[in-house]
Amino acid sequence: MKNNEFPLAESALPAAKASGWRLQQGAKSLEEVNGTIAVPQQGKNWRKFLAFIGPGYLVAVGYMDPGNWATSIAGGSRFGYTLLVVALISNIMAILLQSLCTRLAVATGRDLAQACRDAYSPAMAWFLWIGAEIAICATDLAEVIGTAIALNLLFGMPLELGVLLTALDVFVVLYMQSKGFRWIEAYVLVLLGIIALCFIVQIALADPDWGAVIRGFAPTTQIITNPEMLYLSLGIIGATVMPHNLYLHSGIVQTRKYGGTSQEKREAISYSTWDSSIALMLALAVNASILILAAATFHKAGRIDVVEIEQAEALIAPLLGSTLAPLLFGVALLCAGLNSTVTATLAGQIVMEGFINFRLRPWVRRMITRGLAIVPTIIVTLIYGNKGTANLLILSQVVLSLQLPFAIVPLIMFTADRKKMGALRSPLWLTACAWVVAVAVIILNLKLIYDVAMG
Repeated sequence: MKNNEFPLAESALPAAKASGWRLQQGAKSLEEVNGTIAVPQQGKNWRKFLAFIGPGYLVAVGYMDPGNWATSIAGGSRFGYTLLVVALISNIMAILLQSLCTRLAVATGRDLAQACRDAYSPAMAWFLWIGAEIAICATDLAEVIGTAIALNLLFGMPLELGVLLTALDVFVVLYMQSKGFRWIEAYVLVLLGIIALCFIVQIALADPDWGAVIRGFAPTTQIITNPEMLYLSLGIIGATVMPHNLYLHSGIVQTRKYGGTSQEKREAISYSTWDSSIALMLALAVNASILILAAATFHKAGRIDVVEIEQAEALIAPLLGSTLAPLLFGVALLCAGLNSTVTATLAGQIVMEGFINFRLRPWVRRMITRGLAIVPTIIVTLIYGNKGTANLLILSQVVLSLQLPFAIVPLIMFTADRKKMGALRSPLWLTACAWVVAVAVIILNLKLIYDVAMG
């Protein structure tokens, strides 16, 4: 391991300030895979686009992780298809923010963590790093719980044992990293395909009211006027936009070798934005599928009190009259948990290297993060059982909400700064839309935190 200090040579400071950054650019993000995937310089546009497909799907994983399942299940069982529009709005917010991550990475060669280090004082960089690490541990906590619940549903494995087994995923991640970044992307895409297939079959078995599904994507004032509906809407949005995804995307986009000219960078921004936007529409389809499944089964049967993942799995078989449905539900949840652990590992590496330029062997970094998630989960499970893990899952989402402004606000400020971004800075309309999204997300998350604190 090595630790590179913040201060630059005195002669380098004027050059750094001239570029709008406090420090000059340091080591590359994810240096071992940075620029390892070639982008064709000639040929058809679709061939160039294919080279950029991948990072968006790793980002999409974070928008359908186990932390999102409970809110979608509760929303569908309580209010039917009405909250589908909330899932759509939160997805549009995510698309806007992730497009800024791509723009920052391509224009400056920095991920969001590096940009914060190069723009702010060392004390501020350390403060933001600690917050980001806490958020990643909270993300990992949700993934540990989700994976353990899936193992319990599929194999009857005790939650404590399932939590311990989640530590083994580090070997899968390390093996794929040694084979190349495309292997990681392929692994994630396969698991996403399995998740999508599982929900396609379950929805076919549930036979939802498709007219009501379409109407569910239309806005309604009832969401604002009904306090219970508003609360669940806040939960869906709060569980969708997560800070670690912003650091992750701005790092993994740089695995592409897209060239250094202004035209090549503009193309890279365009293709990468399309990649993430399409992938996030897949995430919307999965989240909407969870809500539709809950509406077509629980709400239709009058079970409007289903709020926990275990409850949902137990009720699916008798309501659908098929033993296949709960099996598919468990498989999809397991794939979501396994997928999320990959992206959390990469996000943790980007955050540590970016904020404080401190590098650890990947397996050491992974075991520390996973250990911080496993220990409290096992303690809570042993003392409080399944109900305790459900409450811990809610707590992890609140922690993510607290961290969110510290990632969103710098991202928008950096990408709107002509001195830092040059000709590739965000257009005014995009910056304005991003600020609207940021203010809305922050207010809604603060409201969610307040409600949870007040019981």
